[in-house]
Amino acid sequence: MTDARAEVAVIGGSGFYEMAGLADVEVVEVETPYGAPSSPLTIGTQHGRRVAFLARHGEGHRILPEELPSRANIYALKSIGVERVLAVSAVGSLQQELEPLHAVIPEQLIDRTRGRPSTFFGDGLVAHVGFADPFCPDLASRLALAGDGAGVVTHRGGTLVVMNGPAFSTRAESALYRSWGASIIGMTALPEAKLAREAELCYGALCFVTDYDVWHDAEDDVSADLILQNLLQNVERGRTIVSAVVGTLIDERQCDCGEALAAALVTAPELVPPETRTRLDPLLRRHWGPAT
Repeated sequence: MTDARAEVAVIGGSGFYEMAGLADVEVVEVETPYGAPSSPLTIGTQHGRRVAFLARHGEGHRILPEELPSRANIYALKSIGVERVLAVSAVGSLQQELEPLHAVIPEQLIDRTRGRPSTFFGDGLVAHVGFADPFCPDLASRLALAGDGAGVVTHRGGTLVVMNGPAFSTRAESALYRSWGASIIGMTALPEAKLAREAELCYGALCFVTDYDVWHDAEDDVSADLILQNLLQNVERGRTIVSAVVGTLIDERQCDCGEALAAALVTAPELVPPETRTRLDPLLRRHWGPAT
């Protein structure tokens, strides 16, 4: 395990492959019980805080959404001391007013993924975390304010549908999600957000709209080319927003994300298998003390 430490993490999605503006940079390889993260962690100083950057899809964008090692990613961030995660991603719009090149800070999630490992628990330890409000309200507020400050049309609220991919929606699926009142659609926020909650990390999503999925009669259907064309225009603005948020953070968290496990751990500590207890020590230590 590395001795490197960071307070804040930025997970970059499609097009957001590096974090500019960091000083005193070090690149760290972190091994976890779930394998290696998507990429090495680039750790540097910004606004007086140590910030870790993780390329969600790996260097060169080589990892499919359903292949993402989300448990390794979140575990690695937790193990180096991260408490807050800013997750940047590309999404499709399901509503007319959410136009390409706009930013959305969602408040809710609908899970349409399948087969993705979505919990750290099991193997003799049962925990049920609250997930009614999946995004940190404090980070959401800071992201929205920073988006406005960067001159980006920024929408606060709405629901993000997370589909499995890698293919895009059918027209019937897009119409269904619109009938549910969903706002945007993407492929990567789950299980990332669930795992962040289990790890008691604040998790905020900065979603850049690149297309209208496949429901809009007057706009081109979503394609990889269309996504990249629009996303590249927002990369610098994304970096500006993330940097601004880092600059507004205070040491003490203004939310309940850090207490997610306080009432969630069901199994008595003495009944947990030693190997499970040791594996989850970064998550459990503050509640149960260090693993012996």
